[in-house]
Amino acid sequence: MAQIGLDTPLKGVVGARTANRLTDKLQLATVGDLLRYYPRKYDQRGKLTDLAKLVVGERATVWGRVVRVTERDLGYRGAGGGRGRGRGGGRPPVRHITNVVIGDSNRQLTCTFFNQYHWARALPVGTDAMFSGKVSTFQDKLQMSSPTVAVLSDTSGSGERDDGAALEVIESFPGGVIPVYPLVDGISQAVLQQSVRTVLDLRPAIEDPVPDVLLAEHGLIDLATALQDIHRPRTHEHLDKAQERLRYDEALAVQLVLARRRAEAKRFPAEPCPRIPGGLLDAFDADLPFELTEGQRAVGEVIAADLATIHPMNRLLQGEVGSGKTVVALRAMLQVIDSGRQAVMLAPTEVLAAQHARSLRQVLGPLGRGGELGAPAGATAITLLTGSLGAKARKQALLNIASGQAGIVVGTHALLSEGVFFANLGLIVVDEQHRFGVEQRHALRTKHPAGSPPHVLVMTATPIPRTVAMTVFGDLDTSTLTQLPRGRSPIGTTVVPAAEKPAWVERAWERIREEVGKGHQAYVVCPKIGDEGGGENGGELFEDGTVFDPDADPDADPGAADGKRPPLAVTQVAAMLRDGPLAGLRLGVLHGRLVPAEKDEVMSAFARGELDVLVATTVIEVGVDVPNATMMVIMDAERFGMSQLHQLRGRVGRGSAPGICLLVSEAPAGTPGRARLDAVAATTDGFELAEADLELRREGNVLGTAQAGRSTALRQLSLLRDRDTIERARTDAAGLVGDDPEMARRPGLADMVAAVIAEQEQDYLDKG
Repeated sequence: MAQIGLDTPLKGVVGARTANRLTDKLQLATVGDLLRYYPRKYDQRGKLTDLAKLVVGERATVWGRVVRVTERDLGYRGAGGGRGRGRGGGRPPVRHITNVVIGDSNRQLTCTFFNQYHWARALPVGTDAMFSGKVSTFQDKLQMSSPTVAVLSDTSGSGERDDGAALEVIESFPGGVIPVYPLVDGISQAVLQQSVRTVLDLRPAIEDPVPDVLLAEHGLIDLATALQDIHRPRTHEHLDKAQERLRYDEALAVQLVLARRRAEAKRFPAEPCPRIPGGLLDAFDADLPFELTEGQRAVGEVIAADLATIHPMNRLLQGEVGSGKTVVALRAMLQVIDSGRQAVMLAPTEVLAAQHARSLRQVLGPLGRGGELGAPAGATAITLLTGSLGAKARKQALLNIASGQAGIVVGTHALLSEGVFFANLGLIVVDEQHRFGVEQRHALRTKHPAGSPPHVLVMTATPIPRTVAMTVFGDLDTSTLTQLPRGRSPIGTTVVPAAEKPAWVERAWERIREEVGKGHQAYVVCPKIGDEGGGENGGELFEDGTVFDPDADPDADPGAADGKRPPLAVTQVAAMLRDGPLAGLRLGVLHGRLVPAEKDEVMSAFARGELDVLVATTVIEVGVDVPNATMMVIMDAERFGMSQLHQLRGRVGRGSAPGICLLVSEAPAGTPGRARLDAVAATTDGFELAEADLELRREGNVLGTAQAGRSTALRQLSLLRDRDTIERARTDAAGLVGDDPEMARRPGLADMVAAVIAEQEQDYLDKG
């Protein structure tokens, strides 16, 4: 066979049948694809899996020792023993069950096989084997149904087959290291291991794309050696070196995409918007009824300098809930308006967009009433554009935007629709970055005259760990507000263990009555909208079609905490409170399925003090500002992510009275859900909480995407462990890209980026 390389199709290497399976099931089409499909873990020969760590509902690969095998005949087998799986009539009836029990005296897993008669002979008691399948429970016992089974090559011969069922054979390497690959249905450990062995035995030509000087500087091995040792480790030390190199490759690939994006941005001139003395911004600052914090002033100066340059600003502004980000953004918008351009504030929901429009008008006062009788000279106009506007109001809003009469435009995704034209868009402020889709942000950014892109300011009250900021937001300059404005009160957070101490729940309702008695207001938050009808997205009635926000912990259970009870719903809880512990109080209900006018009226009534208690979904999570609200009770709190809980509790304590947040949960002590709640209750520091969130949750995809098609190849990089590697890669990428953003002089690096990051995820980073 001719010399193969990373771009060689697998069909001519491992055979058409195997290659087709790898392509169809795992999207692995070339030698390079296969070699970058790394083992997800490495087992040690003789070391059995801790069954207590298995997660019900997930696929797992475990090493176990057979402790018991039982067989049971359920009926007549038919002619010839009836041992085959006939397909003519669909799935054959179950006539024989074999239970292979693995484990020890403390924990056991039952592997169940149907109509397969050879397992009692193939897996006698005492056999160590690898079992791969989905973990479930049956009669409170851990179970795998029809798992694939493999043994080491030196403990069995070629394996015994019976009617299509296979006892597969895999191998271990020096030191007893056994690579374990992530599997999908139709692909086994043996298939992957044998395919990798076939490729590596042919010694593919692998050209290292990373310059030798960087390899030497960081003490990294060459790529060919790394790919050999990641799949067939010679020693544990060689494996460590391989992982170190491949982590660097992944970090460098991400940073190269971001460095290219930063370089590309500088190629387009932006229209400078310097501060104009005597303009709207000066007038606003002179009339401010409060003093800006030191942080607001410092960040404001940085943004002002960015806006005055000939390159478009791309800045991330993160800050605690209530740290005053909106005022900072408003001052930036006024600076842009003084230069004759328009500013847009993009909000993820209509409730938040309307809230922003109201608060901006209130804060600007006469300066925000441009075009109205009595408005001072130079005043600007604020226009709200959402999908629920009537035809006449929408037409007028579009006219105000296109003519330039609207200096500030606030809206939702309606701003992205066809027919929305800006006179001279100069600044886009994106509020709550994590709540708005990449494609939507990109669509608005392209609504500008050719060659003159707008400045972009991204705001989030969800604190972002440093390593995340260097990856997903790695193209943005970052500013942080940590100081709360004067007048903000502390928030006390307590976990209410409903199952263990039901009396505490009753006390929670009493506390709401006490707060209302003092003239204050309260929120009650539930994960679900209601039970009847259809969901907003055609499913169950969860806010935005799901219990969880995109930043919620993927380990959290979307079902009931005890596996039986459904999530508590707004409509259900509101009725219970109205007829029970909060009878006589003025209750309102707010969720995403209400018509926009009704949502706005409910929120306005609460803000005016005409409602005592607002029972709501996470529609109130961001931007809602009612200083008189002092208490929040979050039901089924374990169903929310940590940063989402932090956002929610930020709705209280916004006035002079201290805030109270109660996290009601049936999650038992010691469970992951309870650990998250304890972490939230332990600190009000959002940045500390973000790091704790990263430690408690599974990191998942480093890029934070859930793209269709090929899955990401970022399998080695860890945001927790590899901060130093990410920082080194960020510096290296800036140097490599330099004045060659397309990497035309380094095609190998471009190929590495394509191999490590799927095309759609590069697009995600390019548009984000």
